[in-house]
Amino acid sequence: MNKFVALAAGAMMATAAQAQETVVWWDFLGGGDGVRMKQLISEFNEAHEGEIAIDATTLEWGVPFYTKVQTSVAVGEAPDVMTYHASRIPLAVQQGVLDEITPADWEAMGFGEEDFAPAIWNAVTGPDGKTYGVPLDTHPIVLYYNKDILGAAGQLDENGLPIGLGSGEDFTAMLQALADSGEVTFPLGSVTADGNFMFRTIYSLMGQQGGELMTDGEFLAGDNAEKLTNALTVLQDWTNAGLQSTYTDYPATVALFTSGEAAMMINGVWEVPTMTDLHADGKLFEWGAVELPMIFDQPATYSDSHVFAIPAGSSQDPEKRAAVLEVMSSILQESLFWATAGHIPAYNAVTNSDEFKMMEPNATYSSLTANMIYDPQSPLAGVAGPMFDVMSTYFVPVLNGEMDPAEAVEEIAYELNDL
Repeated sequence: MNKFVALAAGAMMATAAQAQETVVWWDFLGGGDGVRMKQLISEFNEAHEGEIAIDATTLEWGVPFYTKVQTSVAVGEAPDVMTYHASRIPLAVQQGVLDEITPADWEAMGFGEEDFAPAIWNAVTGPDGKTYGVPLDTHPIVLYYNKDILGAAGQLDENGLPIGLGSGEDFTAMLQALADSGEVTFPLGSVTADGNFMFRTIYSLMGQQGGELMTDGEFLAGDNAEKLTNALTVLQDWTNAGLQSTYTDYPATVALFTSGEAAMMINGVWEVPTMTDLHADGKLFEWGAVELPMIFDQPATYSDSHVFAIPAGSSQDPEKRAAVLEVMSSILQESLFWATAGHIPAYNAVTNSDEFKMMEPNATYSSLTANMIYDPQSPLAGVAGPMFDVMSTYFVPVLNGEMDPAEAVEEIAYELNDL
């Protein structure tokens, strides 16, 4: 090779080394949290101009998203990085759609197991002991409440918190007092037309009895069927007494609360941006959000985590891999802003910071991370998974007073174990 060819080759290599890496990104964040994630992506691209550019696409949440991921991996057209639910990791590992986040990856990002709560780290760890996700948050359900209505009904304590959170009897009495006030259509708004959504509340109430859905590969073993029956009975009793909204879909539940027709609402923390923005525009009453009431013996709240995941077979080029790791690491370090979407950051350094501890209502309900419970680690579980579908079929008629809870649980146990 003559010196001119060598110089040309060197120049080409230098140019290639300095070329901007484009990271193809998929997410399912279509609400208020999606707005905030788009801002984080924009800020990342600005800070890394000429080095790394995120090319982001938001897809439909749930089954459509996960089906598209599976198909894209199969045909070799997957993105470089994507959001994922921790609850889906066991199924994803079985399907072979996720790449391991290796010890070398963690070292390159500067994070490790000690940076996350044990329950969150466990949720991103597959059955093979390898990690398959970088935890971004935990997003539980919480109890939203109208401070104006509860205050007028004498149902707030000196700290502005609902007074009936300590027991099932106290909470039911509070619901009844709100009903008797005549100020609301329903004391409590719940998504009773969607059993998939109500799984979150029902599973929480099972956890408050020390119950679990799966034990050694068997669904509802031992007295767990009784604990599920107890949970469903409480919710059905509220419906029958007119204390909870009936056959209410998700948008209608939010509308009941924001219009003041429901004094309280059980919903995900992802609705915090809705409330925050409405209140800032002068279109909402004074409101708050707290951990679910302790209806049974111990606090427990269903949660899941948004994580970053790398599809199987993608990002194998060292430069691309390094860019993907930089994307995940950089956005994780911006978790304080992500918390404005209502989520509780997974990164301990943020949740332990003074800034987060002053962020409301997040700081009030973030105590629930000590009591959160995740889906059973099974390929049958997880968001939009087979377990959800089976249980949803029976939850809706039970919650709306049209099916006996014990009968429904018997059918649920049979169908789940038949899976």
